[in-house]
Amino acid sequence: MLRINDTISIQDWELTEQFVRASGPGGQNVNKVSSAVELRFEAASSPSLPGPVKTRLRRLAGRRWTNEGALVIQCDETRSQARNRDIARTRLAELITKALTPPKRRIATRPTLGSKKRRLKAKKVRGEVKAMRGKVDPDT
Repeated sequence: MLRINDTISIQDWELTEQFVRASGPGGQNVNKVSSAVELRFEAASSPSLPGPVKTRLRRLAGRRWTNEGALVIQCDETRSQARNRDIARTRLAELITKALTPPKRRIATRPTLGSKKRRLKAKKVRGEVKAMRGKVDPDT
């Protein structure tokens, strides 16, 4: 069982781990040992997560979210299978923890009078610079 916080914990049957051959460090051993882990969490059908958390998790996951509603996390950082497994589970827990906090509501603000005047003055100066770029009249 993967414990996220006091109220949310993910059961082992919701997680699927598949070990594959990793690229990167390992020398001749890299072709023989499947040390990389691919952790699959069926998030869309998970009874452990509430609806709004699933929605935020989907947005946070990005390309790691599949069409079937699963979250796939890959890890091949170390040469140890067990360590890669722990890293992948930690990443999943961090992602879910991040999805638990609802985003702050944006408070609408208005620009100050000074900032409006500065903006208009800058536009006027810029317009004058551009007006000076015109063709020169030879008569004057």
